[in-house]
Amino acid sequence: MESNFVDYVKIYCRSGKGGRGSMHLRHVKYNPNGGPDGGDGGKGGSIILRGNHNYWTLLHLRYMRHIKAEHGGNGGRDKCHGTDGKDVYVDVPCGTVVYNAETGKYVCDVTYDGQEVVLLKGGRGGLGNYQFRSATNQAPRYAQPGEPMQEMTIILELKLLADVGLVGFPNAGKSTLVSALSNARPKIANYPFTTMEPSLGIVGYRDGKSFVMADIPGIIEGASEGRGLGLRFLRHIERNSLLLFMVPGDTDDIRKEYEILLNELRQFNPDLLTKHRVLAVTKCDLLDAELIEMLRETVPTDIPVVFISAVAQQGLDDLKDVLWRELNSESNKLATVMTEESIVHRDKDMSRFAAELADEGEDIEFEEDADDDVVEIEDIEYLDDEDFEDE
Repeated sequence: MESNFVDYVKIYCRSGKGGRGSMHLRHVKYNPNGGPDGGDGGKGGSIILRGNHNYWTLLHLRYMRHIKAEHGGNGGRDKCHGTDGKDVYVDVPCGTVVYNAETGKYVCDVTYDGQEVVLLKGGRGGLGNYQFRSATNQAPRYAQPGEPMQEMTIILELKLLADVGLVGFPNAGKSTLVSALSNARPKIANYPFTTMEPSLGIVGYRDGKSFVMADIPGIIEGASEGRGLGLRFLRHIERNSLLLFMVPGDTDDIRKEYEILLNELRQFNPDLLTKHRVLAVTKCDLLDAELIEMLRETVPTDIPVVFISAVAQQGLDDLKDVLWRELNSESNKLATVMTEESIVHRDKDMSRFAAELADEGEDIEFEEDADDDVVEIEDIEYLDDEDFEDE
């Protein structure tokens, strides 16, 4: 069954071109020399991205291969203004980042509900010859064409907005922890890569407080080079304020597994290392108190470490206390502000960009409309006096 979680779409977008101004000289029965009265062209429609908290995936855009705004109408006689092309609003979930599909360059992002970002601006309408009248040029025989349209093939990429992101190898207990701390019910099974798509859970805390936890598919060594599913979903922890590393207690070397996970994040995006980190040693219900004390001497000392068991509800309150304290620490807030811009505006790595498109099955060819040619000044037809008839 095809998943409803879509976090990656490719769309061809095109704004509307401006309408051309009218070149018209008024010539009626009782006013044979009425002068210029050509109206202005209408502006082309723009394509605007709008944040909508009711969406949590890009599923509604999956089969929308083309988004085109209306062209502006041409100006007319009697100073008639051309109709403006309608703007196209595209609702996207909060946390959506836009890249140029051809170059991989960052374009814009939408981070909060109701935010509007003009992706492609419609062309301005051309001025009619009425706008060029003057004392020395009382019958101008020229008008402006409308500005051309803008077009771009874009990649919409969703990055989940959460406070805490879970990082760990497959079967480290990430989904079990999310189900134990929140009402989220991700699939849990005893085989690698049970989690095939990210999920969010709201974790309740004391006095009605809460924070959001994001579970992503397990990371394996070499994920930053394309192995496993980690590369595809690592982007979902770029927006997290805090990273919770999870290593099973029955692992031979907890510090080594933590270093492997840290190295994969470093290879994917070095800015991730600036985030605050917490290490949770999971499945501690399988360990006795003496063994846990021995493990405390082998774990990293530069980050907070909590021994937990989601199945046995062991150490979960301590974990929530540590997460809440780290989330609200002044150093974490300052680090988030300092690194947010560099993370959000990071361009695509073109060495891996083609592979990402192939993995997503994206290969789009678009056809332009027959009337989508750019209007040039030579295309305006200048009329002679004998072309005007009495009304």
